[in-house]
Amino acid sequence: MSDSADYTFVCPECAESMLVNDSMRDALLDNGCVICSASLTQDAFSHA
Repeated sequence: MSDSADYTFVCPECAESMLVNDSMRDALLDNGCVICSASLTQDAFSHA
């Protein structure tokens, strides 16, 4: 598993933005945005 940032995450609700790796992306998809708890889809992520 890589610790490098593979994706840019932008929350569609609160516009929080951060670089994330695969495991962080999976956690965000499972649990929602860490700031506003919005449900997320793959559309919130783009390759960094």
